[in-house]
Amino acid sequence: MSQNHYQVLGVSATASAQEIKLAYKRLAIQFHPDKHGGSSQFEEQFKAVSAAYRTLSDPARRASYDHQLRAAALRADEARRQQQYRAQGQHVYGVPMPPAQPLRTRRPAGSTERHYQTIAKRRPKFTRRDYQLTAALAALLLLFIVSVKVTMDHVTAVSNYENGLRAYAGRHWSTAHGFFSEALQFKPQYKEALQRRAEIEQLVYRNYKAARNDYRSALGQQNSAKKTALLLFRLGQCQAGLAQKDSAQRSLTRALALDSTLSAAWLARGELRLFELLQFDGAVADLSAGLRQRQAAGQAASLKYLTYRGLAYYKMREFGAARADYREVLVQNPTNGQVHFLLGRLAQQEGNPAAACEFFRRAIQLGYLYAGEALQQNCP
Repeated sequence: MSQNHYQVLGVSATASAQEIKLAYKRLAIQFHPDKHGGSSQFEEQFKAVSAAYRTLSDPARRASYDHQLRAAALRADEARRQQQYRAQGQHVYGVPMPPAQPLRTRRPAGSTERHYQTIAKRRPKFTRRDYQLTAALAALLLLFIVSVKVTMDHVTAVSNYENGLRAYAGRHWSTAHGFFSEALQFKPQYKEALQRRAEIEQLVYRNYKAARNDYRSALGQQNSAKKTALLLFRLGQCQAGLAQKDSAQRSLTRALALDSTLSAAWLARGELRLFELLQFDGAVADLSAGLRQRQAAGQAASLKYLTYRGLAYYKMREFGAARADYREVLVQNPTNGQVHFLLGRLAQQEGNPAAACEFFRRAIQLGYLYAGEALQQNCP
């Protein structure tokens, strides 16, 4: 009867992998053909040992081989049982049955086989691929969470901004300011909300510092040249309100470089140059450009800026041009006491005290009380 692989290696069917490896090394050294002068007998034994080790050293092959051994043992047991229960005189195909073979049994099982053994818990080992998959899943989950949050923040910000626009159109300034602030809580770089909130801070609350900060933030998000020019114009107004005259002039100049048709920026820079920078010729040029553009656009002449240009001409001692502007203002608003007072100052500079006193009296009659002091000093 041929030996199975366990018998070839001289180990039991329950032998561990280490025991099988040691048995193989021992037999390989013992039966190696080189030690026996190339004997064919030892060569065959060495091949059998090698074949047995190849099968039993691989867990998958060993499991398959054990299954085959068990199946063969079951078939042999079944054949023996059939022989035991067959009558001794029974003939099979006319041939008497051979005597029953003695039953071969294995030695009694040891205690290790009769009782369940506790299997030691093995600590799971993570491979590099496991770590990579875990990191990828974590990154995807984080990306999903961030995308959901960004989307929800955007939707909430847009909803608050639209509510703020409706309040802005209805001139409900406090409500509109609150909605724009809520929108910026969810989307801090929302340029439209920044601009609208800054306009409320500047034009309604006169909070030039807060408006300036919002305009600066909105400028960083703006791509359109015309919209950038408008924001720079508003920023320049806020800087002028904060007495930052040089910064205000730079902002207004940048606005006009981007959009030279922005008449409000010409007028604002002219006013700044007249009262803060004392650049009277530059003030005349800017105020003239702004007034021309308003006239070309079909807008009514601004009496305020006509008065400012007349004052700039007066400072430059161009009295004729100053008088022309003052009289144009009086044509449209004859009850303007301030312009009567300015005409009185102009008459003083031209050496006409009688006309000056008359203009001062008219200014007082029209409610311009600052002309009273001039009348007392110059008109006995």
